Amino acid sequence: MTLDRLRQNDQSLIALLSDRLSLLRALELPSLEAQIANVAPLLAEAGIPESVWAGVVHSCHTTLIPESVTNHVKPRQITIIGGRGRMGKFFKEQFSAVGHNVRVLEQDDWEYADQLLNQAELVLISVPIKYTVDVIQRAAKYLASTTALCDITSIKTQPTQAMLEYHPGPVMGLHPMFGPNIKSFLGQKVVVCPGRNENSFQWLLDFIKSQGVEVIACTPEEHDQMMVFVQATQHFLRFSLGVFLAQTRIELDRSLSMSTPNYRKEIDILKSLFSQNPNLCVDIMLATEERCQAISSLANTYSRLARLVARKDRTALIQEFENTQGFFKEEKHYSPTLPTIPKKDNQRDFEPQMHFNK
Repeated sequence: MTLDRLRQNDQSLIALLSDRLSLLRALELPSLEAQIANVAPLLAEAGIPESVWAGVVHSCHTTLIPESVTNHVKPRQITIIGGRGRMGKFFKEQFSAVGHNVRVLEQDDWEYADQLLNQAELVLISVPIKYTVDVIQRAAKYLASTTALCDITSIKTQPTQAMLEYHPGPVMGLHPMFGPNIKSFLGQKVVVCPGRNENSFQWLLDFIKSQGVEVIACTPEEHDQMMVFVQATQHFLRFSLGVFLAQTRIELDRSLSMSTPNYRKEIDILKSLFSQNPNLCVDIMLATEERCQAISSLANTYSRLARLVARKDRTALIQEFENTQGFFKEEKHYSPTLPTIPKKDNQRDFEPQMHFNK
């Protein structure tokens, strides 16, 4: 009887999935994020993990990706500088999988730079933040004027300015809003900062969109301002929590056995963070003076609230909570104002440190 009911349920699910695919085909596809968020309360009420629904949504999206996009790509000549790093490898795999010709320029390959860069239609720079500007300058002299040049660094103002200064051809800044642990572009976001001759990148943007990426366009300056909060302070917050948990020597598996869904999700994020190269996390926090200042301000907030807890000042803590409730209830928030950091004339944010020395 139980097996019969299971079979009937499966038949019903299959019919519903067929209907869902038909409906999605008739629509302009909603974002994956929206499709997941719209039913979050229903999933919670039914006790179904969001990951189960996310799997359904992602699979439906993959099914609807036009074969003409994925199977009939015009092969492009692509060179990835730093292509043996984890993010570089990811992009190489994604490009190669659909038929693009991808070559890699690494630290010991500069004697071959002319042949690796001059014929490329796209040069993608995937090196650590502190080396990006210098690598752009070094690579630019080998590029044809028609070569599309972009970087995937997590800051955008200085790299975009450098690309515009040193390369007369098409320029665009990209920031993939994900780490190298993912298996595909599906369900991810990429921030795009146009620089020059954006049409030269249309095939690239069409490709990543076809793979399930949501593209967000903004200026390099807006990107860097937002990343102070979206990325730098979040890394510090989780970096601090991870260090704290390690210091306490908490029995992690035991804590997970009696945890809430949010705690499990947070521990998964921490595990992902601390599985990465430490340089990546630290470079993201230290990339700009604005990030360092914001992290310092966040730490001061922690200290102020911790003092209220130490004093058991219930009234003050409730007041802090209510003040913050007002912020999150606002329908519109103004752009944050970051502290202005004085600079000396002609001072660069990145001192010359050539990464790929030959």
